[in-house]
Formats: sequence, structure tokens, C-alpha cells
Amino acid sequence: MPQAAGVVMAGLTGLTGSIAWPRPATAVLFDLDGTLADTAGDLGGALNRLRTDRGLPPLPLDTLRPYASAGARGLIGLGLDVHPGDAEFEALRTAFLAAYDQCLSETTVLFDGVAELLDTLEAQGLKWGIVTNKPHRFTLPVLRGLGLEARSGTNISGDSTAHAKPHPLPLLTACQELGVDPATVLYVGDDLRDIQAAQAAKMPSAAAGWGYIGHNGEIASWGADVIAAQPLDLLHCLR
Repeated sequence: MPQAAGVVMAGLTGLTGSIAWPRPATAVLFDLDGTLADTAGDLGGALNRLRTDRGLPPLPLDTLRPYASAGARGLIGLGLDVHPGDAEFEALRTAFLAAYDQCLSETTVLFDGVAELLDTLEAQGLKWGIVTNKPHRFTLPVLRGLGLEARSGTNISGDSTAHAKPHPLPLLTACQELGVDPATVLYVGDDLRDIQAAQAAKMPSAAAGWGYIGHNGEIASWGADVIAAQPLDLLHCLR
């Protein structure tokens, strides 16, 4: 299975940082794109369809990958230099989502180590779930394709609650559905907004160093409790 470009960073090996929180953990919540699943190929393909429709050459995946966690907003900004608030943005966002709907699971796979991590969590009796900003109509088909929908204890999408991340409501809603105290739950994500959402929810956080981290500045500046280089490193946070 593919790994994200740039996951091997100078000084980032294993687990860095320190985390002080009630243990043992009761659950782990995950972002989806760039944390559990490598969706960059399909998201990038949707953006490149918009580019070719406008007579522009496709961008290479290595260029697109760091922006995949930012979804339509990040990819349209990168590939077409159009941003939220610009007159063209909403029309382009609609076109992007329509293109993505046609290629949801063509190349999407779990990152190396994720399957083993989830198996271990389940073997240890820990609940786990997904909190993503991806729209619900895309989240469930992707999870079905990965074989995760029935296993995940909760699936919160970007339009499942009144606010999306970095607002804490999606994380708090997931904890409510799982019946756990947010202070005993680890949230794992590869985007600054993930860490901000966890902090707002008063929830411990882990930055996924293997994910799409290139567009948010230095990962060490996000304020995550820990930075994990690989998925299985997270097991050290839960003991």
C-alpha cells in the first residue's frame, strides 16, 4: 500500500512529544483523508479533471498530495488559484465534488499499518470511530470500499453536525455516540484543523506524521500532544 510523500521527515521517528491524560484510553477517533486512508489519488484525479476541462495540464500526484486533507478548498486553491469567497469558488466546488463522485474508490487504500492498528484496538477492546470533514455522501461509500463502515463505532462527516472541524462539535458528537468521556479519547489527524478541534473539545490529540501534512506549516507547531511517524506508534499513547 502506498505511503504519503514526505512522511519520513528529519527528526521524526516513532513518537515525539508527551501526553498526560487519564489512562487507559476508552476510544480513539480518526480523521479519514490522510490519516486512515490514502485518498489523494482519487481527490487529485477530480481536481485534474477540472484542470483538463479548462485546457490546463494535470498536476502530478506528489504536488497534489499535501493538499488532499483540505479537500475541495485546498485542491481548488492549489490547482486553479480560486479560493473561498472568490466569485468562481462555489461553482468550481460543485464541479469538483461531481467529478470526485465518479472516482471515489479507484485508488483509495488504507495507509500501511492502519489495518494492524485497528485490529489491535479491537483486540484490546477499545472503541474507535471516524470524524472527517468529508461530506456524508462521500464518507460512507469510501468506508464501505475500505471495509470500515460496519467496524467503526461512529462515523461523523463534515455535514453531520451544525459545524465542521475545527469546531469541537463533531468530536463531541462522536464521543456522545460512543458513550465515552472526551478527556479519555485520543483524536488522530493530519491537518492543523484536526488538532485545533481536539484542543477545543479538551481531547488529547496526535498528529499523523504519515499523512498529508505539507500545507499547514511545520507539524511541530500545531500543538498536538504527540506526533506519530507511523500508525502503530499510536499504541504507545494508549497504555
